[in-house]
Amino acid sequence: MQLRGYQQHTVNEIYRWFGEHDEGNVCVVLPTGSGKSVILAEICRDAVQTWTDQRILILSHVKELLEQDAERILDLWPEAPLGIYSAGLNRKELKQITVAGIQSIRKRACDIGHVDLAIVDEAHLISHKDEGGYRNLLNDLREINPALRVIGLTATPYRLGHGLITDPPAIFSDIIEPVKLKDLIDEGYLAPLRSKCMDLLLSVDGVGKRGGDFIEEALQKKINTAENNAAIVDQTLKIAEGRRSILVFCAGVNHAYALRDEFLRQGETAEAVLGETPSDERAKVLEDFKAGKIRVVTNNSVLTTGFDAPDTDVIVMARPTESTVLYVQSSGRGMRPKENAQDCLYLDFAGNVRRHGPITELLPPRRKGEQRGEAPVKVCERCQEFVPIALRVCPACGWEFPPPPPKKFKLHNDDIMGEDRKRYLNVDGWQWRRYLTNSGKECATVTYYSGVQSVIEYVLLLHGGYPEQKALSLISTFERRCGVKINNPYDLDEVIEVLNGAQYPSIISVEKDGKYDRVTGRLWN
Repeated sequence: MQLRGYQQHTVNEIYRWFGEHDEGNVCVVLPTGSGKSVILAEICRDAVQTWTDQRILILSHVKELLEQDAERILDLWPEAPLGIYSAGLNRKELKQITVAGIQSIRKRACDIGHVDLAIVDEAHLISHKDEGGYRNLLNDLREINPALRVIGLTATPYRLGHGLITDPPAIFSDIIEPVKLKDLIDEGYLAPLRSKCMDLLLSVDGVGKRGGDFIEEALQKKINTAENNAAIVDQTLKIAEGRRSILVFCAGVNHAYALRDEFLRQGETAEAVLGETPSDERAKVLEDFKAGKIRVVTNNSVLTTGFDAPDTDVIVMARPTESTVLYVQSSGRGMRPKENAQDCLYLDFAGNVRRHGPITELLPPRRKGEQRGEAPVKVCERCQEFVPIALRVCPACGWEFPPPPPKKFKLHNDDIMGEDRKRYLNVDGWQWRRYLTNSGKECATVTYYSGVQSVIEYVLLLHGGYPEQKALSLISTFERRCGVKINNPYDLDEVIEVLNGAQYPSIISVEKDGKYDRVTGRLWN
C-alpha cells in the first residue's frame, strides 16, 4: 500500500509539530473519507521501525473502527507487532501496537503498562472535562509514563455546546489541518454533495433541547407522523429517480421503522439498521445495501462512523440536529468516490444546511448561551439547490440570481479594501502555458479568464514532494472532469496541448493569499 500525497504530507506535518513542541498533544483534523486509518497506520509503522522500543495504543469507541485501523496497519506492514483488545471482537491482546476499544480497556492501565504514544480515532468524543473513559485512562497511563504524548484524529474538532476541542480544560493543546475537504473534492478523492431544499421542512417548534441538541423523544413525537413520512418518501423517490442507494438518517428508532415501512409501502426494497439490530443481521443488511439488493436503509444515526458504502448516492436527512459533528458525519457517508454517479444528493428535510451552513465553511458549535446568525446559503428558485450565498449563477441549473441591492461595504481588519475573502468567478476560458520558476524549474500554469479579470494557477509537476503530488492529483482531476487522457503527466508539452483543447470549468472560487489570488475550487456544469 502506498500513501497518497496528502496522507504523507499529513504524517510529515504531525512530525513537524512534535519537533516544534516538546510538550502538549495535537488534534489532527482530516475530512471524512480522507483515510485516517491509513495515516494512523503509517505513523505506527514509521515510529516503531525508527524507535524500536516505542509502544503505541490506538483507541476508538466502535468495533468497526477498530477493525478498520487494524486492517490498515497490517495492509501497510504485514509483520506489525499488533494486538487487538476489544470485547466486541472477542480479543484481548496487548502488544507493542495495540488497537483497543475504550469501553473494554478504560480501567486496564496497569495491564497495558508503559505507552509512549496514544492515538485516539474520533477524538471529538473525549470529554471536554477532566472525566470520562478516555480522560481517566490517559491520566492513568500518564502516571506510568509522564512523557506520554497523544494524537487525536477527527473531522470535527469541537463538542456540542463547548466550542473547540482545545478550549480549556482540554487534553489537546493545538489543532492542525493539513488538508481541506475542498482540496480532496477538487482532486477527485471525494465526491461532492448536491443539497436540495425540499418542499417539506420538518418543524421543530416547541421541541426542547438537552445537552445542546433536540431531545430525541420530543423530536420523534413532533416529526414522526404519517403525513410527514409519506411526504418524505414521496419527494425522495421523485428526486432520486435513477439513483442507486439511499441512506436515510432518522430522529430515532420508531422514526427509522416508520420510514422504512413507508418506503416498503411505496414499492421500494428497504431495511432499518438500529443500535439494537443484531450484529449478524446488521452485517447482512449492509452487505445487501452495498451490493444493490436493497435500495434504502434507514437508521437512527448509528451509521455515522465505521460504515463505508461508496455507492451511496442519496442521503436523506430527516433528523433536525444542532450537532455539527452529526451533520458532518452523516454528510460524509455520501462523499466516497462512486462508479454510478459523480455526486451524492443531500435531501434536507431537516433544515440542517440552513442551520449549519456549507460543510466546507463550518464554524465551531455555539457555546452555551452564544448566539449566531443564519448560515451563509441561499436557495435556487428554479431547481431548489442550496447554493453558497456569494454565487450569482446556480451551478446545478444555470439560473441567474437577481443582483443584490447596492450596499455600503464595511472594512475588515484583514482586508483593507473591504472585499470578501472568498470570491466566485464565472470562467470564460483558460490558457495553459510553460513557466520557468525563480528556482530554475519548469512548471505548467493555467490562466482562468473571467471577463476582464484573470487568475493564474501554478501546477508544479516537476518539483518533487508534496507540491508534485498535489499537481498530479490536480491533473488527474482535470482528466476525469474534462473527459481527456494524458499519457505522461510529466510531459509538460502533452499536458498543455491536451488541456488547452479541453473543457474549462464554468466557475472557480478564489481567495486572497497575500497580494495574489489563490484558486480554491473549480466547478464544471
